[in-house]
Amino acid sequence: MSQDERNTVIERDVVVRNERLPGWAVGTMVLLGLLAVGGLGLGWWATTYAQNSRQSAAADLQTMRTGYTHDMDAVQQRLASTEKQTTDIQDDLTVVTKHLQITQGQLSKARKEAAQIREDSNTQLAALHDSVTTQLATKASTEDVTAVTGQVGVVRTDLDATKVDLTDTKNNLQMARSELGTLIAKNHDEVDELRKLGERDYTEFTIDGKNKEQKVGSVTITLRGVDAKKNKFDVTVVADDKRTDKKGRNLNEPIFLYAQGTRRAPMEIVVNSVDKNKISGYLSVPKVNQPQAASSASM
Repeated sequence: MSQDERNTVIERDVVVRNERLPGWAVGTMVLLGLLAVGGLGLGWWATTYAQNSRQSAAADLQTMRTGYTHDMDAVQQRLASTEKQTTDIQDDLTVVTKHLQITQGQLSKARKEAAQIREDSNTQLAALHDSVTTQLATKASTEDVTAVTGQVGVVRTDLDATKVDLTDTKNNLQMARSELGTLIAKNHDEVDELRKLGERDYTEFTIDGKNKEQKVGSVTITLRGVDAKKNKFDVTVVADDKRTDKKGRNLNEPIFLYAQGTRRAPMEIVVNSVDKNKISGYLSVPKVNQPQAASSASM
């Protein structure tokens, strides 16, 4: 081989050696490639996670909207029901108020009429007394005495008619009557009015407390429960060692009790007012000299 060929081979070897990359450069390129692949993988994972999160959030939001709509519908239904109940209660209260106004007006009118009748009767009696005294003092003739006697008969007839009017006035008192015909008082004033009639003895009572018992006259009453909205109550009554439960009784509804071994008119328990675990009313007992009432009644 000539010298020139040798030089050519040497130059080629130098060129080839110069064209080879160093080892650290190759490692760096491999590392960069791995980082690039990792970055792509991370980016794909982040994209997938974001999509799943959006889908989950959308599902949760839809669930919340559905629950909110359902709750709103339930609230609106409850409000509608409450408004209807309030309207019904107001209508009932209006009717009761008008009825009480009418009843009180009629009672006041009856009292005024009774007072006027008594006043007229007293005036007639006074006039008759003066007339009889005057005529007897002047020693009236037999005819005059007969005339006076006739006047007395007329006045006596008027007085009998007055008594009938007073009886009618008592019967026209605007109080409800029980199925046995007894008047039912609805408050303390009406109880006093019934006392004045002198037909029965009345004992008023108030029981404040659930399961609390109270001695009223010859009976024992225990309050078991109260439904103030419906004006109903439950009680247990003990009379002559006999226990009776009364459930769901209404306001001003008489409870009849017959004394053991007697057929006279029954005792009556009437409750006039109810409140939370509290009732008030009266016990009515017939007087011994009163006529016998009906022998049976609904309990």
